[in-house]
Amino acid sequence: MTAIALTIAGSDSSGGAGIQADLKTFSALGVYGASAITALTAQNTIGVEAVHAVPPDFILKQIEAVARDLDVGAVKIGMLATRGLIEAVAKGLGCFPGVPVVLDPVMVAASGDSLLDEDAIETLRAVLMPRASLITPNLPEAAKLLGESPARNEAEMSAQAEALRRQGAGAVLVKGGHGEGEKAVDILVDATGELRLEASRVKTANTHGTGCTLSSAIAAELAKGASLREAVVAAKAYVTAALEAADQLRIGKGRGPVHHFHALWPRPSKR
Repeated sequence: MTAIALTIAGSDSSGGAGIQADLKTFSALGVYGASAITALTAQNTIGVEAVHAVPPDFILKQIEAVARDLDVGAVKIGMLATRGLIEAVAKGLGCFPGVPVVLDPVMVAASGDSLLDEDAIETLRAVLMPRASLITPNLPEAAKLLGESPARNEAEMSAQAEALRRQGAGAVLVKGGHGEGEKAVDILVDATGELRLEASRVKTANTHGTGCTLSSAIAAELAKGASLREAVVAAKAYVTAALEAADQLRIGKGRGPVHHFHALWPRPSKR
């Protein structure tokens, strides 16, 4: 049977993040991707120029249409700009009982542009987090969800992950990409305890879409039948390799995307 994953997220007109990154990741990992678009963005590698939210009732129609026809094995949720969108997506998740849900609480673009209304944060916490099998905040996002300062070390990352799990999420992966040091450390806290994931920090400016790619890679692995921990470990390895190959691409004038198809495309010849 073909593994299918659904991404519910915003569109990135430059192709490096959002729906486009999710579908590329699904494809690279051998999973068929379906989508429900929550917002249109006018953006590129330099920044976000405009955001146009899709009406909540139409987002729900997209989700319901997919659910009526496709055997979805995992759901990834990304950019949800407003409270109404969050409530519509939460209702739509009722179409997928027992299906794992990976929530990437996208709040700020890599360029620094805000992607989530302030009044929507509480709705995200109260309505959507309890429906998530896993949430994947980076350091600033975890801090904003908790109303705290960003974690400065692994002990604080662990404490914030556990605090977020107590708010209702099945498991929490706090990502350390915004941290410092030679190693990029993520902390996963689930019902069985804590898992530390470490990788060498990749020196590249081409990091556009990294968070979208990680969460969609986790969803892809879950759709294929992996356990949560297996999925997180595999996704971490995939994203690290995509970052290591990112400089093979020449995309845009700002923060370029990671290389989603690093294992499939031929390496460029040296000139």
